[in-house]
Amino acid sequence: MRLLLFLAFLVIPVLEIWLLIQVGTVIGGWPTVGLLVIISLLGTWLVRREGRRAWNSLQSSLQAGRMPDRELADGGLILVGGVLLLTPGFFSDVLGVLCILPFTRPAMRRLGVWFFDRRVKRMAAASPYANLFPAPPGAAPAGAARGESPQGRVVHGEVIREDHDA
Repeated sequence: MRLLLFLAFLVIPVLEIWLLIQVGTVIGGWPTVGLLVIISLLGTWLVRREGRRAWNSLQSSLQAGRMPDRELADGGLILVGGVLLLTPGFFSDVLGVLCILPFTRPAMRRLGVWFFDRRVKRMAAASPYANLFPAPPGAAPAGAARGESPQGRVVHGEVIREDHDA
């Protein structure tokens, strides 16, 4: 996760600046700024349109009484895509469009599910409470990710029973 944050806050801005300079040398400075403004305006329109569709889909799902998991994920992707589109730079604009367009959003949703599934499993395996609950059938034993034995940690103690009748 630290590597991901490092990439997000250091490498990506450098890549954005490099790409802006490259586009600016090809088409000029003012046309590059104009292109960024046009992309931001187009992105704002796209976010409003897709956000409205996602909101309507969410409401119909709730009225039908079913869990709106796909609709909530789409809403989150549209929000992330909108932020990326409003951030100046061509690399972030491409990622933002991928998050917003209805035909690329399912692929981004699957990528997000894959990423967060791996992250949650790693965090659960590293949790000090991983041995308190039995693992579901077919799952790796608790603590296996940390190199512990399949039995888990042993907590030594003594059981004291108090009789309340006496």
